[in-house]
Amino acid sequence: MDGTRLNKYISEAGVASRRAADRMIEEGRVTINGRVAVVGDRVSEGDVVRVDGREVSAKGGDVIIALNKPRGITCTSSPDDPDNVIDFIGYPERIYSIGRLDKDSEGLLLLTNNGELANAIMRSRGEHEKEYLVTVDHDITDAFIKRMSSGVEILGRVTKRCEVERVSDREFRIVLRQGLNRQIRRMCGTLGYTVLTLRRVRIMNVRLGDLPVGKYRDLTDEERDELCRQALGSK
Repeated sequence: MDGTRLNKYISEAGVASRRAADRMIEEGRVTINGRVAVVGDRVSEGDVVRVDGREVSAKGGDVIIALNKPRGITCTSSPDDPDNVIDFIGYPERIYSIGRLDKDSEGLLLLTNNGELANAIMRSRGEHEKEYLVTVDHDITDAFIKRMSSGVEILGRVTKRCEVERVSDREFRIVLRQGLNRQIRRMCGTLGYTVLTLRRVRIMNVRLGDLPVGKYRDLTDEERDELCRQALGSK
């Protein structure tokens, strides 16, 4: 079949997830060339799609990629920084990182050209989950796990409760729903530990998996749909 499914087109325009787009269509809020659309419609080149009267465009499909950021690369687009992630990745379109991962850390970093999606993911009130594997300089105690999970005072505030699990004597897994500056390193430092390695392995529904360090991949359709659903909801 020719054209793009309407719900996918709306999702790629950054308006809502495919599931939410279907609801909008069912509610009669979407038109194609002035005609009220129905679920299952397709969009061809030259068609004009409007949601709640506002014209939207998929812009050829938004870019959303997952990078396994190496240590030493900074999450900035500034050409003044020789280690900036944009020059490192060398992507053929203009993109930028969703959030940050400090220079000494590695792991999953999402990049996109969709500012609306990026802002939705970074909004702290969304409490979107981010999961990390961390190694420290000496053995992890039960007291450390309890303190980390219940909240640690850093930067003049107490961190939100979070999930913390011991993986080995000196490695733990932590799931955060906030993103204070160098949060994990500061939390550990307050409790007398120094972080040796920090690797982000998941952002919301997107997992790092076996993606090699320094490489990137496009998100799958399923990952994109769920990411938009969690970040954008029904708008």
